[in-house]
Amino acid sequence: MTWLVTGGAGYIGAHVVHALRAADERVVVLDNLSTGLAKRVPDDVPLVAGDVCDPATVDEVIRAHRPTGVIHLAARKDVGESVRDPLGYYGDNLDGLRVILAGAARLGVRDIVYSSSAAVYGPTETGRVTESSPTTPGNPYGRTKLVGEWMLTDAAAAHGLRYAALRYFNVAGAGHPSLGDVGQTNLVPRLFRAVVDGRAAQVYGTGHPTPDGTCVRDYIHVGDLADAHLAAGRALREGRISAEVLNVGRGAGVSVLEMIHTVRRVCDRPLPAEATPPRAGDPPHVVADAHRIADVLGWHASRGLDEIISSAWTAFPRS
Repeated sequence: MTWLVTGGAGYIGAHVVHALRAADERVVVLDNLSTGLAKRVPDDVPLVAGDVCDPATVDEVIRAHRPTGVIHLAARKDVGESVRDPLGYYGDNLDGLRVILAGAARLGVRDIVYSSSAAVYGPTETGRVTESSPTTPGNPYGRTKLVGEWMLTDAAAAHGLRYAALRYFNVAGAGHPSLGDVGQTNLVPRLFRAVVDGRAAQVYGTGHPTPDGTCVRDYIHVGDLADAHLAAGRALREGRISAEVLNVGRGAGVSVLEMIHTVRRVCDRPLPAEATPPRAGDPPHVVADAHRIADVLGWHASRGLDEIISSAWTAFPRS
């Protein structure tokens, strides 16, 4: 039994690959290495450097390694960039999924774990969102993820696929110092970079309809997220689920200012804050109701905010 993990050299993907290997699952990685790092992939895992949007590459990997399931993480994910380059996001995120689903259907791969996002919800009320909450994404990135869920549902009905679409909330932390988030778009590494550079953290908007005026998000440790992929994959393979959309979060809202305070305390470093204009497409408040994934998969987040920050700080490059 083998899993094909697309985007498996990326920050989240590498944690998923390591979780699968720790559970004695066989894995092959397909990654174009545009943002992924080959050194993140374990030595005993085959790494194919290629594009998920290329049908010939996808077919070749499936024929060569005969995976029984696909964990599809390869995608672009910067909200601001998606506003500036919507057609690029529709092309890469949706065509990549289409090619993966077509290859799976054609070559007999039945189980799909899909990397979706809490961005499908768009602006929400101050409570927690459930999987049945309205989906009105406020940016092209979120819309690509929602359309991807529709594509997955239709392909499953037509071709007998089984799937779990995991709606990630805000992912941070590190399972090992070598697997940290080195990107510059997520909040936690941006705050760390400000700490290292000795400058103020930028706060995008202080007039949002939230308790302190800054955006509120649900932060989940990347190790917990990786465990959710393992649980979903095994449930699909064992026939315990066949078509699920599941929130993956802690169910706890943290504002940007609260996150800055936590970074100061946990890292014991100064970090002033500087208000800047809000970013286009940023919803003020998105927090998960994670009861369904607990009921369906028996999964729940086990790591708190301090562990998220301390593990991420340990893995963050200081230079």
